[in-house]
Amino acid sequence: MSRLLHRDTVPPVPAAELTARSADGSRIHVELHGPEDAPAVVLAHGWTCNTRFWDAQIRDLAADHRVIAYDQRGHGLTPEPGPGGYSTNALADDLEAVLAATLAPGRKAVLAGHSMGGMTVMAAAARPGLREHAAAVLLCSTGSTRLAAEARVLPLRAGALRTRVTTAVLGAKAPLGPVNPVSRKILKYATMGPGSAPDRVDACARIVHACPRRARVEWGHVLAELDLAAGVRELRVPTAVIAGTDDRLTPPVHARAIAAALPVGLGLTELAGMGHMTPVEAPEAVTAKIRELVTRYVATGTAAERKAATAEKEDVA
Repeated sequence: MSRLLHRDTVPPVPAAELTARSADGSRIHVELHGPEDAPAVVLAHGWTCNTRFWDAQIRDLAADHRVIAYDQRGHGLTPEPGPGGYSTNALADDLEAVLAATLAPGRKAVLAGHSMGGMTVMAAAARPGLREHAAAVLLCSTGSTRLAAEARVLPLRAGALRTRVTTAVLGAKAPLGPVNPVSRKILKYATMGPGSAPDRVDACARIVHACPRRARVEWGHVLAELDLAAGVRELRVPTAVIAGTDDRLTPPVHARAIAAALPVGLGLTELAGMGHMTPVEAPEAVTAKIRELVTRYVATGTAAERKAATAEKEDVA
């Protein structure tokens, strides 16, 4: 079979698509996969990515979960934002809009966020919409503050100079250019572990290089000034954390700090040899953790509960 026709290279086909409207009127593209009445999972991708970043999780989970994935504002099929622009407050608005558009009142879900997606969850931690719908959270390869100061992408000694240069790189306006051997090598060094398979490096490169320049630059400025430490302390639902030991963008120091500060922490899983792109680099580990959270915090209260109620009615009849 041609590689182009291999199952793992073809994007999952959503059961439905819709547009959520954020607080400032921005349109948010949302995909829905899997049975409507199955336990729900919401996936929020990171900076310069899109819903395709979660393809491995969607393929696995959609068989028996309602998987909701959306493009962050300015990414993928979500256009440039309205008056709310680019901010952590806008990220929280967008997540609340997606939850309201896809989940019935009171319906619970596991929320999984990678990188800026995890920051989205932290930004929305005190929001009524998150507290209504979040049964549990998975934070993958993310940080809450001091991103520029802690990043190890640049081969410089930690300090003011490295922080200034990293800040400049995050907001750089230069185009990324085409995906080629050189750009793949750079992306792998910056965002993935040294043992990452070539096809996974290529998949990440194509996703990142497809990000519109304005979104990359504007969100880069937001990340450089990020401070969501208060959001971590407000995240009062069971929360697990995953990080790659070789992550240069958000080194494990961030994950350890988040795990220590969470009100209802479920522990930190450090994936040896993995970089920043953990859902792509280690899809089995990330998917397994999502399933674990669903089983523990969602499944018993949704489809399984309704199935038992139906069986009880049939027995009575």
